[in-house]
Parts: sequence; C-alpha cells; structure tokens
Amino acid sequence: MEPDSSNLEEKRKELGRTDEPLEDELVEEFDNTVTEGAERLTRTWRALVITGLFGGIDVGVGILAYLAVKEATGSDLLAGAAFGFGLLALQLAHSELFTENFLVPIYAVVSRHSTWLQLGRFWTVTLLTNLLGGWLFTWFVVAGFPQFHDTLEKSARQYLEGGLTLESAALALLAGSTITLGTRMAQGSGSEVVHTFIALIDGLLVVGLGMLHGALNSAIIFGAMHAGADISYTDWLLWMLWVIPLNMVGGLVVITLPRLVRTLELIKNERAEQNRRHAEDGRVV
Repeated sequence: MEPDSSNLEEKRKELGRTDEPLEDELVEEFDNTVTEGAERLTRTWRALVITGLFGGIDVGVGILAYLAVKEATGSDLLAGAAFGFGLLALQLAHSELFTENFLVPIYAVVSRHSTWLQLGRFWTVTLLTNLLGGWLFTWFVVAGFPQFHDTLEKSARQYLEGGLTLESAALALLAGSTITLGTRMAQGSGSEVVHTFIALIDGLLVVGLGMLHGALNSAIIFGAMHAGADISYTDWLLWMLWVIPLNMVGGLVVITLPRLVRTLELIKNERAEQNRRHAEDGRVV
C-alpha cells in the first residue's frame, strides 16, 4: 500500500526543525541564497561596477598563476588547479564572475525579492566589467612577464580554433554548469577550507581540461593580443557570441532549473509572502 503523501509531509514537519516540507538544510540554504541574491541585485551602480571589475582582476591573478605553473611544469591540470587561486580570490573578496551569477540572483527574482530588470542590469554590467578588468590586468601581465607570451598565444589559439562544433559547444555548456555548480556547493558551506577545495577543483576542471568560458578565456585571449598574437577583436567577438549563450544554458538549464524545481514549495511560499507584504504596502505585483 502506498503511503499517503499528506501523512509523509506531516511526518517530515514533525522530524525537522522547520515546518517546511523539505530538509532543514535545504530550507536554510534557500533562505541564505534568496537573501544574498537580493543584496547583489540591489547594489548601487558604483558597487556593481567595482565588484565586476575586481572579478576580472581576480581572474587575471588566476591566469598569472596558471601561466607560471604551466611554464614550469607543462601540465595543463596543475596549471588549471593553480588558476583556482583566482576563483578563490573571487569568493573571499566578494567579487563577481559572470557565470557565478546564475543560481543566486535567480532565486531572488523568482521569489519576488527583486525584478528581472535588476537581474538584466546585474548580468550586463558584471560581464562587461569582468572583460574590462581582465583586459587591463593581462596588459600588465604581458608587460611584466614576456616569458609567458608564447604560452598565452598557444592557449588563446586553442580556445579560438575550430569554431562552433558539437565538441566546442559541449565544452562551453560544461564550463557554465561547472562554475555554477561550484557556486551552489560553496553556498551550502561556511567553511573556507571547503571553499578553497571547490575553487581548486573548478580551476582544474574548467581551465585544466580546456573548457570554454566566456569571461575566463577572454582574459587569456586579451593577453595573447597584448603580446602581439595575430588575433583581432572581431575574432574574439565572434567567438564570444556563441560561447556566452552556451555558458548560460549550462548554468541556467543544467544546474539552476533543477534546483528551482527541487525547492518549488519554498519558492511558492516566499512568493505568497512577498505578495502579502506588497498588498499591505498598497503595491501591485
């Protein structure tokens, strides 16, 4: 005989610390994610520009670590893990990386703590400032470390060659999903040791395995261009036009959408609560 679903839900409420029909840890993570997402989306223009710019600079620091280890060892995996230092800097400095912004702010929007317009502003400014920060920092890397020029050009051409194929599309999709998954994992832990481990693994997987990530790879491509590689901004832009959408598919469809479905009850409750508050304030949603 199948157990009654209402009885299961009541039993779950009795066992947990909250009255929600999901695991307590999931409820707490949901609340933290919604709060953090709303805080990010309501940043001032100045704060948004600075956090995105430093996101690009942090990526540049990771690229410097990648180049140093790659030059010394010749190992893509070790160099990728070293790049994780830049991802760790992003987390500890509370900077913003474009594909990190998929899971957290989406929760704030679907829970009606923020708007889609705020999300569009957030994504656009973050991507543009990530690119600018990476462009600026790699200029200094190229000026200060001429021994890395050949490695930069080789890496950049590996990203650009071949165009849009099934393999490259899969690599772009995997990059978006991997970075977003790392963000989700970090969101569930307050341990800096765990965050460090996640950052190193993300670097090893995304950069070490040669996945295609719009913001991260662009900084390497910019570095190669600064070093004199025969790569034009048109080449880079055409590459970006298909990599970024596939990064978004990876982050939004593969990781974020299933998470939304998993916490659908919490989202519905939060939306109802926000509607009630808006009604009390005399606002229409």
